[in-house]
Amino acid sequence: MDTKSFKRTLQQSDNYNRKGFGHKEEVMDAMTNEYQSDLIQKIRENNYRLQRGDVTIYLAQAFGFCWGVERAVAMAYETRQHFPQERLWITNEIIHNPSVNQRLRSLAVGFIPVENGQKDFTVVESGDVVILPAFGASVSEMQILNDKGCMIVDTTCPWVSKVWNSVEKHKKSDHTSIIHGKYNHEETIATSSFAGTYLIVLNLAQANYVANYILHGGDKNEFLEKFKNAHSQGFDPERNLDYIGIANQTTMLKSETEEIGKLFEHTMLRKYGPIDFKDHFMSFNTICDATQERQDAMFELVKEPLSLMVVIGGYNSSNTTHLQEIAIERAIPSYHIDSAERILPGNRIEHKPLGGDLIITDNWLNEGKIIVGVTSGASTPDKVVEEVIEKIFALKSSLVPG
Repeated sequence: MDTKSFKRTLQQSDNYNRKGFGHKEEVMDAMTNEYQSDLIQKIRENNYRLQRGDVTIYLAQAFGFCWGVERAVAMAYETRQHFPQERLWITNEIIHNPSVNQRLRSLAVGFIPVENGQKDFTVVESGDVVILPAFGASVSEMQILNDKGCMIVDTTCPWVSKVWNSVEKHKKSDHTSIIHGKYNHEETIATSSFAGTYLIVLNLAQANYVANYILHGGDKNEFLEKFKNAHSQGFDPERNLDYIGIANQTTMLKSETEEIGKLFEHTMLRKYGPIDFKDHFMSFNTICDATQERQDAMFELVKEPLSLMVVIGGYNSSNTTHLQEIAIERAIPSYHIDSAERILPGNRIEHKPLGGDLIITDNWLNEGKIIVGVTSGASTPDKVVEEVIEKIFALKSSLVPG
């Protein structure tokens, strides 16, 4: 399918909108009231630090809502304001934050139901308004909605669209897109739908496996089993790795994406030599600025003498998970929570260890003076960060003897 042509035709349709509806000022006032925080602004103005009693908070210098997330949420609010009576749907969570998605539900925005792992678009009727989230939507989903005659409101982050353009260039040049991402993440599902032949690698270890196969060959069946959910239909490692292009899920760890890109560049250079390798390898810079800034700020924060780290964001938020990884690599006690409600009475916290299920840890705040590092993923409102900080202050104060 010519996805580029389809996208161009869709964007020229009267039933497609990606610029909003002229209610920006009213919407931003509402978002400021609901999501911004005077306390967080105060901490920013105080060199990203705040002390109360025995607790000093060190806040990362880049955290929380990015421009793409703010744009997506604002457009969703605008859509409800512009269509007060119409049925509104969204194809997935607008962003990975439970409070924001719950707010949309309170505005009577329906979420497309999922049955046996598949979205059930039969609930959508002609004339309904359907929002595409910040992560984007697959080509097949857009086709379904277009064929139904829905009004499509596209809040896809421009950085995600940039990746789509890259994989379409790979496809045009008959290159296989190697995508650094999570095969079941909605952004990567959308990106792969714009690709031709593709292979999704989760991490550097998987990339090394592929690079070794390019150079030395291997067991084809083992390869296909290893990536059974992460490649295009009919993918053949013996013929589809001669020409490759690199792309990524925008929320992956920047340093790993860069390392994977360099690995494949060196692999193709080694296999084809300095004259021919450029014909066999394509790479474009598709690392999201906001993701990069938040990761860079986290690398700076973990240099401080932190007693512990609190990372705030949705449990299904990829960019939040990678912030957690940075703290763990520095052996800093770290707690990933999605809201202040996870901080429980009696010095207990319910949190999600990296790659694990929710657990409760007792006595997580040490006695005496402590320094708590705080950051949040790109889908987390400042108001949620404020609530977590206030609860940490209150809990620690309650633990002081006498």
